[in-house]
Amino acid sequence: MSKKNEHDGLDLRGTLISVLAVGIIIIVMWVAVYMMYVAR
Repeated sequence: MSKKNEHDGLDLRGTLISVLAVGIIIIVMWVAVYMMYVAR
């Protein structure tokens, strides 16, 4: 049973990393668009 709990923890860490990566990409895109808007 401990192997199942360990496996679940690994899945959750992978999910967290994926969500953070997508969030960072979205934030970088918003900042880039804002900088382009301000530069005009």
